[in-house]
Amino acid sequence: MPEQQNRVRVDTAPGRPAEPPLLASRLTPAVPPEPVVARPRLLRRLDEGSAGPVTLVTAPAGWGKTTLLASWVRLGGGAADAEPGAVVPDSGQLSVAAAAGPVSAWVSVEVGDDGNRLWAHLAAAVRSATGLAEDGPVPDRAPRTDQTELLAATLAAADRPVLLVLDDLHRVADPAALTGLEFLLRHAEQRLHLVIGARAGLHLPLHRLRLAGELTEIGPDELAFTDDEVADLLTAHGAALPAAAVHRLRGRTGGWPAPLRIAALAVRAQPDPERWVGQFGGDQPEVAGYLHEEVLATLDPAVEELLRRTAVVETVCADLAEALTGRADAGQLLADLTGTGGLLHREDTRPPWYRCEALLADLLRADLARLPNDELRELHVRAAHWFAGNGRPADGLRHALAAGRWDLAGDLFVAHWPELTRYDREPVHAPAPMAPPAEMIRADPEVALACAAERAYVGDLPAATGHLRAAAEHAAGLPVPRRDRFLRLVTALELTVARLADDPAEVRAAAARLLRTRPADATPTRVPDFAPTGATSSAPTAGGGGAADDADLRAFTGTALGLVELADGALPVARFVRARAAAREAGRPRTELVSASRAALLLAVRGELRAAEQAARGALGMPACRGWSCRLDCAYAYLALALVALLRDQPEEAAANLALAGPALDGGNDDTIGDGWLSAPGEPVAAAVAALCRAQLHRDAGDPAGGQRLLVRAREALADRPSAAELAGLLRAAEAELRAERGDLDTARDLLTSTAAGGTDPVLAVTLAKVELLAGDAAAAGRTLPAWQAPAATAWPLPVRLDAGLLDAVLAEQAGDGRRAGRILEQVLDLAGPQGCRRVFTRAEPPVRDLLAGHLDAGTAHFALVSDLVRKSGQRTARPAAEPRSTLDEPLTERELTILRYLQSILSNVEIASELSLSVNTVKTHVRNIYRKLDATRRREAVRRARELRLI
Repeated sequence: MPEQQNRVRVDTAPGRPAEPPLLASRLTPAVPPEPVVARPRLLRRLDEGSAGPVTLVTAPAGWGKTTLLASWVRLGGGAADAEPGAVVPDSGQLSVAAAAGPVSAWVSVEVGDDGNRLWAHLAAAVRSATGLAEDGPVPDRAPRTDQTELLAATLAAADRPVLLVLDDLHRVADPAALTGLEFLLRHAEQRLHLVIGARAGLHLPLHRLRLAGELTEIGPDELAFTDDEVADLLTAHGAALPAAAVHRLRGRTGGWPAPLRIAALAVRAQPDPERWVGQFGGDQPEVAGYLHEEVLATLDPAVEELLRRTAVVETVCADLAEALTGRADAGQLLADLTGTGGLLHREDTRPPWYRCEALLADLLRADLARLPNDELRELHVRAAHWFAGNGRPADGLRHALAAGRWDLAGDLFVAHWPELTRYDREPVHAPAPMAPPAEMIRADPEVALACAAERAYVGDLPAATGHLRAAAEHAAGLPVPRRDRFLRLVTALELTVARLADDPAEVRAAAARLLRTRPADATPTRVPDFAPTGATSSAPTAGGGGAADDADLRAFTGTALGLVELADGALPVARFVRARAAAREAGRPRTELVSASRAALLLAVRGELRAAEQAARGALGMPACRGWSCRLDCAYAYLALALVALLRDQPEEAAANLALAGPALDGGNDDTIGDGWLSAPGEPVAAAVAALCRAQLHRDAGDPAGGQRLLVRAREALADRPSAAELAGLLRAAEAELRAERGDLDTARDLLTSTAAGGTDPVLAVTLAKVELLAGDAAAAGRTLPAWQAPAATAWPLPVRLDAGLLDAVLAEQAGDGRRAGRILEQVLDLAGPQGCRRVFTRAEPPVRDLLAGHLDAGTAHFALVSDLVRKSGQRTARPAAEPRSTLDEPLTERELTILRYLQSILSNVEIASELSLSVNTVKTHVRNIYRKLDATRRREAVRRARELRLI
């Protein structure tokens, strides 16, 4: 830049000290370090936000705020159309505005800027953008009203709006210096648009702007790099990595741009880049130096100390932070670090829990390790006591062992052993605590069991087995009552290790050994109200232990056995129902959550919709958000609600619950009718039920072929699981029905008869009868249909019984026995009504809809329900079907088609006229024309004829 352009002249008022000259370099965007990767999604957000009064880009240091804003300005606001991965050119010019768009102005705020300096540069930037004379108004530190009003008037009179970018505005510490900005926004008549880049602590009325809908915010969550952007950055630095390594690097950094750039520069020199990425962390010298200088050094010492002391735990809430730091304001500090500081992530729980950025957590824990041993042990003891008293014994045990408090660890294990088992498969990274001294194990072998439980919980099964062996060596020297309890605890741990090692035979053997310790007079499990018919308690066995111990044994073994059976594809609904009741009796909320969530899904599969919904909502309402790892449990509950909604014919609600459930099992796939669930490891039942739900949603969306593909994949995934016969039958029946609806009747028959269970499985038999009727062979359908009213049929899933009953009614109607058809239909409605099961009616073939319509005329105890079913079934979009058998000689008019749709309902001509704002005589005329054109003499006959012609 020529020398005369390096400075901008500033005239000062008489008597006022001369101000330093303004630097033109502060009025143009900084040149970001090369290479800069274009980020179209963020550039679009800036384009959209700059149409409003204020856009705020806020994040800690190193999140790419200045780089993003400078790139956006230099690309003229059109970079949103750039290809991902494109390198941003350095035009060196301000060009946000197109010919008719706003003109841009840029101000870089520096450390030490007071009100005078800020407003001098701001006025100079506005003058440059609007073409004002150089001796225009320059407001003071707290701008005088007349000068600020003059600047506002100038902006309001400008030919084009001004887009003012204020970078690093957090450097202005004086609130009075920013008061003029609010005044300008209010009085520039929408000719000023502010785009602000800042860290935290802005003295601006942000809450008022949010409430008014005048604030666009871009924070760390959006600024974080995606996998694709990380790959682009690495490629731009000549350090391309495989997709798995890219994903791992993004996970380790949380998408933080500055550490990612450090990694991109360093990885090129590594002999094994993928291995290096796996070890990349915040305690590495280059990253640690950056975080110390650019992040921690900018914090208040009290806040830095809070972060360091709470780093002893992975997640923290206000109460726990207060226990660790002794600060009564710890909760407010945590909220501030989340809301404006961006250093913590707030989990969506009540009360809120916070998690530190992964790299910063690495650094803080490394700093923590340098504390004096006594101080570090005290932090672990505080954490152990807090967790033990707040329903998280596993975390309490880990911290007790880390502190070397063997007595506390042993007591925690003995008191909470049923809750110290791992029920999900999420990885837990926890270093092994120090081993207890040998003399401690001899005196208190329960401490070794505590160590085994802690190692099993984090998945270190060899270490857990070693601790178990060490403990067992000292069992013989214990007094009898204590020895009996000790051996029972050993067996419980052996069961846990076997389950985590996927050894179902040993799980069953260990469960049998545990149950043999139950007292002979043990109280049977009281089955809760939502239990299915026929659920009973497990048989009592001999042994010792009090009532609480007995409930623990029933809950623990029932849950473990249920999980093993579930993993093999079975549907052990009664076992989970009993385990849930026993866990509630014993006061074990973690175990209760696991059993309740699985019971909810299995109850929904049986069609016990009210009980399933109650169990699922109860599971979701439990205090699981105290920090338990319960994503998988919640996924089961949401999946249960999805199936309940689907069977009640609420597809939007079903899709919403599937979206909530999906990420826990498919790695984050949120496509509401996608197929990511089929890859869910160790959860075959959940995957299969999700496939059933998604297949029906595909069918409803007019894509039966997509649903068919999902069902085929789900069925193939169960091929090597003998216990999954019932589940495989449901998948096979659903697939056959979709094939039959598409006209592939032979393949549908083969699917239903090619399995050994084809003749005995009621699901397959009922579906085969439906296929035969669809093929026009009513006699074959009647022969195939099993006795759905027999006592044995009460064990069928409710949707299967309803399908069978409806088919029986249709066959009776087609045989000319209308009275029998009506009686059967009334019985089906009696079954479906209490559960709200509607889909079997609203998505059925036309003969069922005709039956329902005729049932209104015949009289029914379910008049309101049937009326609603008739109306809803008429509103459904017809599925792809064969061509009409004939066409009308005289087509119906649009008005006649509209009235024809109303004829499906129970509305009278008067009510139809009211709905359509027509006269009754006009409606009657249209009805007569409909009858004439359809060659019908009455309403029901006209509706049936219209359905045959696919008019409705």
